[in-house]
Amino acid sequence: MLGGLVFVFLSAATSIGMMVRGRLPDHHLSSESKDVIRLATAVVGTLSALALGLLIASAKSAYDNAEVEMRTAAARVLLLDRVMAQYGPETDNARRLLRQLIERRLSRGWTAETTDAASGKALGEYQDIEAVQGDLRSLSPRDAVQHALQTRALDVSGMVAETHWLLVESGSEGLPGAFLAVLVCWLSLLFATFGLQAPPNPTVLSILFVCALSVAGAVFLISDMANPYIGLVRVSDAPLQSAMERLGRP
Repeated sequence: MLGGLVFVFLSAATSIGMMVRGRLPDHHLSSESKDVIRLATAVVGTLSALALGLLIASAKSAYDNAEVEMRTAAARVLLLDRVMAQYGPETDNARRLLRQLIERRLSRGWTAETTDAASGKALGEYQDIEAVQGDLRSLSPRDAVQHALQTRALDVSGMVAETHWLLVESGSEGLPGAFLAVLVCWLSLLFATFGLQAPPNPTVLSILFVCALSVAGAVFLISDMANPYIGLVRVSDAPLQSAMERLGRP
């Protein structure tokens, strides 16, 4: 969606530049005028390159953090299951609830909208983990070992719940809208000057079309990486799939 809008803006800017070129007097497009236009374009081009670099770094950081969060969440779920298994058969119901939580997570996706809301008879994920914690609190440890395992299980389940709320709070961050709008304006200005200086022949039009498509594709990839749980470039749920295979073992 965003990449398509950028492509439309750049194509429109190029077309406007070519239309203006046809209506300007010849002395407005003299060699001296073109030199000034190129100098001004170089400044805007440098700023656009810096802005794109910052957006790429921000999107890559968001994607890398999401990958770490996915692996950490899977590791904590496995740790919680193993701690409950060590406690004894009294935690069988809590372990079953934990497995159901992961099954729902895999079927509903890893986004704030799907995990925080109820779906049909399925509860929101935060209610699932709270049910696990409720079962853990209701346990009656028989000795110091079970008491320590109960405390540890509650600690780890708290970290699993914290991961969920971190996802909810950061789920709508994405790219900074104002920064992206300014970048699109700069890029549109660049392509307008390209159209202003270029003769409208098929070769030039093809090159400008490919350039606009390339820039729009770059913005699309940046936007996709900034939302790492949805879209084409998304974080793999393989760690959770692997965790599912180990849950519930004796």
